[in-house]
Amino acid sequence: MGKSSKDKRDAYYRLAKEQGWRARSAFKLLQLDEEFDLFANVTRVVDLCAAPGSWSQVLSRVLIKGEKFGRTAWEDREAKFRQQMLGVFGSTQPPFVSSASEIKSEADKLRPRENVKIVAVDLQPISPLPGIITLRADITHPATVPLLLKALDPNYDEKTKSQQAAHPVDLVISDGAPDVTGLHDLDIYVQSQLLFAALNLALCVLKPGGKFVAKIFRGKNVDVLYAQLKIFFEQVHVAKPRSSRASSVEAFIVCLNFQPPKGFSPSLEKPLGVGFRLNKMTEQNTRSLPITAPMVMQNQATGTWESITHFVQVTDECGITKVEPEDHRQHAEIDIRWIAPFIACGDLSAFDSDASYRLPPDHVPLDPVQPPTAPPYKRALELRRAHGGAYGKTSPKV
Repeated sequence: MGKSSKDKRDAYYRLAKEQGWRARSAFKLLQLDEEFDLFANVTRVVDLCAAPGSWSQVLSRVLIKGEKFGRTAWEDREAKFRQQMLGVFGSTQPPFVSSASEIKSEADKLRPRENVKIVAVDLQPISPLPGIITLRADITHPATVPLLLKALDPNYDEKTKSQQAAHPVDLVISDGAPDVTGLHDLDIYVQSQLLFAALNLALCVLKPGGKFVAKIFRGKNVDVLYAQLKIFFEQVHVAKPRSSRASSVEAFIVCLNFQPPKGFSPSLEKPLGVGFRLNKMTEQNTRSLPITAPMVMQNQATGTWESITHFVQVTDECGITKVEPEDHRQHAEIDIRWIAPFIACGDLSAFDSDASYRLPPDHVPLDPVQPPTAPPYKRALELRRAHGGAYGKTSPKV
């Protein structure tokens, strides 16, 4: 987030620098917390794809420093105002109400949480943040799991080769996205693979009842992704923060109450998804089908006799499982898709991220809170300077 960005008219861009955030994406996490109360009873967090560190900065200020933003700050102000009104208009001052100055100092007092552990992971270097453990690693590589488990638990022994955390975390967040190409189908596919990589890592460190938040790109087949996440989480929501531009296809998947299936063992060596295991999984599925003799039944509509080759297992009220022929004509009309609820986050009185607001006459542009440490365009700028600028070196005038 530089000083001469093309988004300088964006209200959240300016507001992020005024409030000391590293990037405007910090407001996305704050608005998600307003809707889902993500930070409630949370002390151990893993931030994936964390660079430049705006989401980790939010975690540091909320969990470690004890600051309050959004809904919790509003609730504190309302509670303080009600107590002041009780002290002013009450005939007898309740025992729990102190003077106005004492109430204000108590409300403004920071309440840091105990035993907070926050680990940020990214391929790009992250400038240090107070209380944040940073790892420069690839979330798609199996070697990242031991590094993350070691950061969460200093007593972790790599010789055990365990890929499950002894002290699981309460929340896993991921704001990662690939470099978009403009081809929406390709961008959506690459983003879904990045989401699966974050999910595979989250399954290794997340405790039962934990939460998972990640960025997604909405597409025509994104409901399949929702159904896959529904296997591991009790509630799955799709949220669009107000600070996220409506013109963007990005949204955030919010998964609550982690409940792994019985017997499930997470591992990055055998990640979720089909990939190269498609043939093996298809063969295992075929072996699990019931072995039955060929069956011929009469079609009631045409009167002809047809061979039935597909069967389904049906369990009646007595608990007896029967194998019956499957009527594809009946099942073809049933829509078995599961669509996650879509929620718009953020106060309606907040700034509109797609609008351009007029700058005051005395507006002074601020420097970025944290300049880019290793931007991917750095090499391109060096090559451009070496060739004399955008148009190359000009020939000397004669």
